[in-house]
Amino acid sequence: MKEKDPGLLLSKYIAPGSKIELEAIDRVLQEDGSYQRKKFDSKVVDVIDEDRLEILMPMEQTKLVLLPLNGEYDIHFFTTKGLFQCLVRVVNRYKNGNLYLLEIELISNLQKYQRREYYRYSCMIPISYRLLTNAEKIALENKKNVLFDELPMNESQIVDISGGGIRFISKDTADINDMIYTEYALSNGKRFKHVAKILAVKTLDNPTKDAKYEFRCQFVDILNGEREMIIRYIFEEERKKRKREN
Repeated sequence: MKEKDPGLLLSKYIAPGSKIELEAIDRVLQEDGSYQRKKFDSKVVDVIDEDRLEILMPMEQTKLVLLPLNGEYDIHFFTTKGLFQCLVRVVNRYKNGNLYLLEIELISNLQKYQRREYYRYSCMIPISYRLLTNAEKIALENKKNVLFDELPMNESQIVDISGGGIRFISKDTADINDMIYTEYALSNGKRFKHVAKILAVKTLDNPTKDAKYEFRCQFVDILNGEREMIIRYIFEEERKKRKREN
């Protein structure tokens, strides 16, 4: 039996229905030539004991993902009590009725996950954006108050958001490291204006006239209060979603 951190009992914080994200320990070669850690979404079915969980076998594009026995993963739990993290190992795979399940065991202590700003929430939120002008970039680099010009904006859609940044799709292209000015409103009415840095650009597999590229961006000028508003919005939306599913 592993020694647990005081108070962080699995059954106290994790419950059936909790959404989880499994991230492979090892990085694998992607089609774009980069090495990334594969991620899978799933859900807790049962807390067997303080070291073991039963979870749904993850799926990708309607196909079951047969995670290998003894495979090790970094797991994140999204609960009403906050985010929690630990390392787990797959110890069994089986079918129970119509459910395909995995039994996993903890191989590290359950911990409170502190980096809440990096949890990505899938959504469809309209966004307006444009590249920064040279004057705006200079002011930002010199940490001066930036006065943004009223210039034409590109219209697009955010497809996921976190306290640290956004991912959006657009018909217009841009380059990695480009700085953009963004304006958008969450469904709760909160409006935001941020500068973001483009970290990655991807051509969509099935492009349309309105969506040809996908951009992953990091906020560079967000205030702590604004970041917290976004994080609270994400968790409130996740709670609403869980209520609808139950």
